[in-house]
Amino acid sequence: MPLKSFKPVTPANRYKALPAFDEITKSKPEKSLLEVKKRSGGRNNQGRITCRHIGGGHKKKYRLIDFKRTKRDIEATVVGIEYDPNRTCRIALLEYTDGVKAYILAPSGLTDGAKVQAGEAVEPKIGNAMPLKSVPLGTAIHNIELRPGCGGKVARSAGQQALVASREGGYAFVRMPSGELRKFHEECYATIGTVGNRDHMNEVSGKAGRTRWQGIRPTVRGMCMNPVDHPNGGGEGKSKSGGGRQHLKSPWGHTKGQKTRDKHKNSSFIIEDRRKAKRK
Repeated sequence: MPLKSFKPVTPANRYKALPAFDEITKSKPEKSLLEVKKRSGGRNNQGRITCRHIGGGHKKKYRLIDFKRTKRDIEATVVGIEYDPNRTCRIALLEYTDGVKAYILAPSGLTDGAKVQAGEAVEPKIGNAMPLKSVPLGTAIHNIELRPGCGGKVARSAGQQALVASREGGYAFVRMPSGELRKFHEECYATIGTVGNRDHMNEVSGKAGRTRWQGIRPTVRGMCMNPVDHPNGGGEGKSKSGGGRQHLKSPWGHTKGQKTRDKHKNSSFIIEDRRKAKRK
């Protein structure tokens, strides 16, 4: 999907690059698949801020996505490709032969009128969902289940894909988008293809206001604060001593680079670390 640029008639337009929405064929969402999406503003049930930099933004409703592909061995037709304000990729509205409608993540190359299906014996074409034991080796997949029946959790963002590397002993070895090699139970379902809107990473907002529309409030660097407000605050100007450019910390003491994964958490499903894959 191409991005569109603008004439630099204002400072905001000079570097702005926004999606052209060429692939979208349906403008209004299916009302039966909408839910109210409540906003927390970063506050908990006591009204205290527990997640900073959240607030405001445009109102939006949640689109119910069928991550489980619950209707098996029933053919569905793609009615339209829609914009979803809650995620980076586009969504596709399906209508099954029995009249039921559902949303799925729109893979790259899926168009109106295409026929898709979920099941063990379906053809491995774009938009079809099948268990990993049925996916041909080397095929690009997305929306992968971590456990059979739990619904797709892995590789759901715009432009993401994973590759089925091999199978052994009831497990499939999948190369993740990060480069990590991970094993999944072969009964886990996945969808064939790459998630669409792959140019999302090249978008340029052009102005701070567009970030505010998305519900993101400004972030101030700790180095600009006073010592009472942040561990990195204080000093005269850009100080390298008493305040300012010390080891990176947050107000709660966490440092950049510190391992945050629970050391007691099971990691037996990780075959090859993502950092090792990047060094090769």
